[in-house]
Amino acid sequence: MPSGKRGRFPAGTPLLDAARDLGVYVESVCGGRGICGRCQIEVQEGQFAKHGITSTLAHISGFGGKEQRYADKRGLKAGRRLSCSATIEGDLVIDVPQDVAVNAQVVRKDSDGRVIERNPSIRMCYVEVEEPDMHHPLGDLDRLKSALARDWQIERLEVDPHLLRDVQQILRKGGWTVTAAIHHDLEDDRPHLIALYPGLKNEAYGIACDIGSTTIAMHLSSLLSGRTVASAGTSNPQIRFGEDLMSRVSYVMMNPDGRGAMTRAVRQALSDLIDKVCVEGGIDRHDILDAVFVGNPIMHHLFLGIDPTELGGAPFALAVSGAVEIKASDVELTMNPGTRLYVLPCIAGHVGADAAAAVLTEGPHRQDETMLLVDIGTNAEIVLGSSARVVAASSPTGPAFEGAEISCGQRAAPGAIERLRIDAETLEPRYRVIGIEQWSDEQGFAEAASRTKVTGVCGSGIIEVVAEMYLTGIVSEDGVIDGTLAERNPRIVANGRTFSYVIQESDPRLVITQNDVRAIQLAKAALYAGVKLLMDKLAIAEVDRIALAGAFGSFIDPKYAMVLGLVPDCDLAKVKAVGNAAGTGARMALLNRDHRREIEQTVTEIEKIETALEPKFQEHFVSAMAFPNKHDPFPHLSAAIALPARGCAAPVGEDGPGRRRGRASRRAR
Repeated sequence: MPSGKRGRFPAGTPLLDAARDLGVYVESVCGGRGICGRCQIEVQEGQFAKHGITSTLAHISGFGGKEQRYADKRGLKAGRRLSCSATIEGDLVIDVPQDVAVNAQVVRKDSDGRVIERNPSIRMCYVEVEEPDMHHPLGDLDRLKSALARDWQIERLEVDPHLLRDVQQILRKGGWTVTAAIHHDLEDDRPHLIALYPGLKNEAYGIACDIGSTTIAMHLSSLLSGRTVASAGTSNPQIRFGEDLMSRVSYVMMNPDGRGAMTRAVRQALSDLIDKVCVEGGIDRHDILDAVFVGNPIMHHLFLGIDPTELGGAPFALAVSGAVEIKASDVELTMNPGTRLYVLPCIAGHVGADAAAAVLTEGPHRQDETMLLVDIGTNAEIVLGSSARVVAASSPTGPAFEGAEISCGQRAAPGAIERLRIDAETLEPRYRVIGIEQWSDEQGFAEAASRTKVTGVCGSGIIEVVAEMYLTGIVSEDGVIDGTLAERNPRIVANGRTFSYVIQESDPRLVITQNDVRAIQLAKAALYAGVKLLMDKLAIAEVDRIALAGAFGSFIDPKYAMVLGLVPDCDLAKVKAVGNAAGTGARMALLNRDHRREIEQTVTEIEKIETALEPKFQEHFVSAMAFPNKHDPFPHLSAAIALPARGCAAPVGEDGPGRRRGRASRRAR
């Protein structure tokens, strides 16, 4: 983890060798002598149902001489091992820590730089307080309140208890001049004094964070200027408990400490990110006074320490759907003792606060045109509408788009193919790899690839590979790889009763199999069927605009998304990637409390459609298994690109569409 690579090895295999055999590059500058310490790993203990194994420290070799010498001389964090020394003695789940990972997942969720009108919940108020007087025996805190009422018209002020013991010392240190940090979110609520500084303090900060099921992105912003001071991202450590959301819910159900383990893991990752943005921004974490978090419902619950098991089955009941306002210390995040934390409301059981934040960012409810907003992840969240009406749904796409169900798939990391084109005549591929500037057919690529190995295909690459296979006739409309091409092209190879397409023959061999194509079909059909249900509810045949949100949506080519039938036909000029819209929405809520009120009201007006209860879902799903769709026309796409003539290929072997379609439909439900 977090790459999700798996394999079987003989007992006694060094973990470093196993990692490299799997295409997970773990650095070892010293050549495995246990000197550099760059090859550190961590063993995750517990029952991992999705792998069907139990991972325990008893399944790894004991501390060897090399490790002990390194630990004695340079120190080794608790739970860390050197993979060049430790060997496999049983089933294991291994983490490659992000601080030592060279080919770490690329978490591309920077702030979009949007200028946001400021009206934060935090005000910094400088006052001069009257000194104590024997003739006016008013307490220091009361004289501070009087000064704030006099200079800033702050009435009915409440004071955080942690300040009571410090107020006298701070007043005297500042020579009776102080800066008060006042938290006032709702107009009807009483303002709170949450922090107090001696003298003039002319800066305060807040963090906005999107907790995704795969990645976490955090932005540090100045509450006074609105500028983004620093941004950072990391993989969600909960991946070790399950690639997708339902597998994490299952882990909670089957393990007594499952919820606690996942809550601790994500909170530790958040604490590490806070450290990272503070170092990058050159500030102290105690100067962070406000925080806004968003996430899908299961991430939302686990972050807050809420058991998510009710979300594992109908009626998918949320423990809390409205906005949550607490102290950061309530979720064990150490910042200023008075730091407030706001979590955006969830729309429904599987349409969470992240979708609400994306709605806030893109504003379909503010537009006359009909906008489709799709956040493509392990669970796609779909919002469709305009100022007249907005509807929402979720679709269980699974982790295929992130490479987890693809034979050569991997997360977006150096070495992953992210772009690919296939020559229609020769069927030869050319591709671009993360970490290498040149395309594979350009001068200098081979030299660069010798340093950055081509190790797999990431999500955006998977989309383009399958779309190109369809456009060049390698794959039929129904998703069957044409085995007759094997007679004249060595890249089409037999694989049992089906056929595969070879991207790369060298080590590692990268092949797109029939089952890989099926996994993409299942995922895209579930997404498209959800979109069609929402279009049915609004009684519309087409959409005016499409916004692809999320890290994955930001890096897929809209044209190829439409070729596959991920989204309905639309003018390609009006299909755009909107980046981490959830993170931007969190920043908007951080910097302007009016946006909090806007999304709280909007969420109550969005209609949630439960796909599992809709009788037409099955019909839409079956049609959507075809590329781009069995029945729906794509006139805008056809005008921009030559699509293959429509037709059906005969079922091929056990994985032919006739056999798999029923399984696909049941699975998507």
